Amino acid sequence: MPFTLPALPYADNALDPVISSNTLGFHYGKHHKAYVDNLNKLVAGTEFEAMSLEDVIRKTAGVADKAGVFNNAAQIWNHTFYWNSLKPNGGGAPTGAIKAKIEAAFGSYEKFAEDFAQAAVTQFGSGWAWLVAEGSEVKLVKTANAEVPFTKGQTPLLTIDVWEHAYYLDWQNRRPDYAKAVIEKLLNWDFANANLAG
Repeated sequence: MPFTLPALPYADNALDPVISSNTLGFHYGKHHKAYVDNLNKLVAGTEFEAMSLEDVIRKTAGVADKAGVFNNAAQIWNHTFYWNSLKPNGGGAPTGAIKAKIEAAFGSYEKFAEDFAQAAVTQFGSGWAWLVAEGSEVKLVKTANAEVPFTKGQTPLLTIDVWEHAYYLDWQNRRPDYAKAVIEKLLNWDFANANLAG
């Protein structure tokens, strides 16, 4: 099979209590794995089989008859990016090069945290809230379903998954509490800095 499920960067209980091992078991072990399995079935014997995941996403974005390929490929990418956007004992104020970018764009970490949580809460239905770089600036964007910012020329730095399966077992309908807890306790600023550096 050309596409594989990447290993989680931490143990399945490492994000407790914000994200439980029960949620990770379903989210990573069932949802993320299903996207990989589905994509492998969809691309078998096609030109996409030999491409990188990013190339598959770029070639199928906005192509109506390739929506199934795009959705599964982009969701594999988005989820892998999400797992890396989080780390045990993360969150809180940024460090490194991203700190200055966030202060320039938002005025303060507190304003950024408030706006990032708001982006996560106000993404209607399923989707993602992202911190991205565009040119020399950083900003927040929201995407629906499987959409990913790099197809629009933006560089993803961090993301929060706001599909219900990301938080419902732990937080039920309290998406605002989930988003706030992820920002305060799990964001991986080392990953953001690495993405910013390119």
